[in-house]
Amino acid sequence: MKNILILGAGTGGIITAHELQKKAGDKVKITLFEKEEKNVFVPSLLWLMVGKRSPQQVFRSTKSLNRKGIEVVLGNIEKIQPENISLNVNGKSYHGDFMVVALGASLYSEHNLPQYGHNFYTLDGATSFYNKLSTFKGGKIVILVSSLPFKCPAAPYEAAMLIESYIRKKGLKNKTEISIYTPETQPMPVTGKELGNAVKMMVEQKGIHYFTEHQVTSVNQQTLTFSNGKTADYDLLAFTPKHIPPQVIRDSTLPGKSGWIDVNRNTMETNFSGIFAIGDNTIIPLESGKPLPKAGVFAHYQAETVAQNIANRIKGEPDSKNFNGVGQCFLELGNGKAGYAYGNFYASPSPVVKMKNPGFWWHWEKVWFEKYWWFKYF
Repeated sequence: MKNILILGAGTGGIITAHELQKKAGDKVKITLFEKEEKNVFVPSLLWLMVGKRSPQQVFRSTKSLNRKGIEVVLGNIEKIQPENISLNVNGKSYHGDFMVVALGASLYSEHNLPQYGHNFYTLDGATSFYNKLSTFKGGKIVILVSSLPFKCPAAPYEAAMLIESYIRKKGLKNKTEISIYTPETQPMPVTGKELGNAVKMMVEQKGIHYFTEHQVTSVNQQTLTFSNGKTADYDLLAFTPKHIPPQVIRDSTLPGKSGWIDVNRNTMETNFSGIFAIGDNTIIPLESGKPLPKAGVFAHYQAETVAQNIANRIKGEPDSKNFNGVGQCFLELGNGKAGYAYGNFYASPSPVVKMKNPGFWWHWEKVWFEKYWWFKYF
């Protein structure tokens, strides 16, 4: 029996564990390590921040992932030792035959942002934002992208459009100004100008002000200051935090010069044989020179690739599956509508990404996927 160590119970870690359980069965013992007892379905946080979900609806207990063939260990990973495929958790050492690192990105808030605004990438931040929004009587709402890169590249734009929908239904449209400030040159720049311009048009058609190339440098109770010398006042602030590699990864020999983990872009194997890394804690340069975006859909497909190839190796067979850079995502527009973007990010010379016409169908597809996730994995 082979020991498989999976670090992180986010999308990538959960998919890897379940796919390995299915493909390798009694040939493996899978140990899944996670520090958070509350396992949050991150896409639902956008609905939480506008009152479409309650906090209790967007998480389950990580312990419920325990089942035959998968052992969940809750605790902080103190040290990773790739050289001998081992790690330390809660003072205990674990050794494996294979390791899958899926620890995501650590969220770090600069400029005292949590003191003044709400980090809607977290359960607490999305909850506190809605608590303020529910009593909002009018004024300036700002959605701030504080730093690049950040996961779920569409999220700030979805947040703005969902907030606009909420404000409109509350009859506060004429009393409210909604703005997005971002260091980006366009929405989701990796996807190309066609999709970026489409999202920009959707946002601006809703009366949302959109400001590119604005890198925040300081924040106080009412004002944001940017590196270009401009300022913006606000009454209610939602922000994306800075995303950095987890400290335990930075302290190991896993990362490259960027601090993120370099991998073979097809197999997701690191420089260490038998150790794979998937999802947001990796960096994969594209032909365009930009990195593959950090998004759950990629972690999902990378997990399937890694699970299949580990199962093959256990059986003495060659690798048979590659991650091909294809992905898709929903784009919430508010008013019960969503768009659906899809494409190949490994395309040459640059990603080819399209979006289907927004409609009610795509919103309900996302709702269905949320329910399917809870049903299948928890």
